[in-house]
Amino acid sequence: MAEETTTPTPETSAEDKKAKAATADKPKKEKAPALEDKPFAEFITEHYLPTIQQTLAKVGVADLDIQLVKQPLPIQGAEGMGECWQVVGRFQNGQKLFGIGFSKEDINSPKFFYCADNGSQPSLLESFMIDERKSTLDLLVLYTVQRLNGQKWLAKN
Repeated sequence: MAEETTTPTPETSAEDKKAKAATADKPKKEKAPALEDKPFAEFITEHYLPTIQQTLAKVGVADLDIQLVKQPLPIQGAEGMGECWQVVGRFQNGQKLFGIGFSKEDINSPKFFYCADNGSQPSLLESFMIDERKSTLDLLVLYTVQRLNGQKWLAKN
């Protein structure tokens, strides 16, 4: 049995060429960079701080004062570490204090947490988000809320 072969007609070939040329001329849509790829200070001030403020407001923290600062750690014995970037938050008229420190100006750098109650100075520095290779906005917010809840500062026992 003879096989039938079809050869494209010249019109079809010209149409195919036009279609291919039209798709080749269209610029590919570039994917917007992830929030986490923004510069450190921009990501923290424009995305993390407003998001954590909104999230904590939903669980009843109405007077949160939170900011990004570069300063020495407020823990006795840590003076030798020098200055580092920290997200410092206070609420309940300054009676509750917490901080998340970054060892480098990078959200994926090793992080640590400290807190203090009743207006006292923090005395303990803990590692923070050590199991996460990559930090995202959602993870930073989740771990922060989880850590504050671990202090029994957000929910009644």
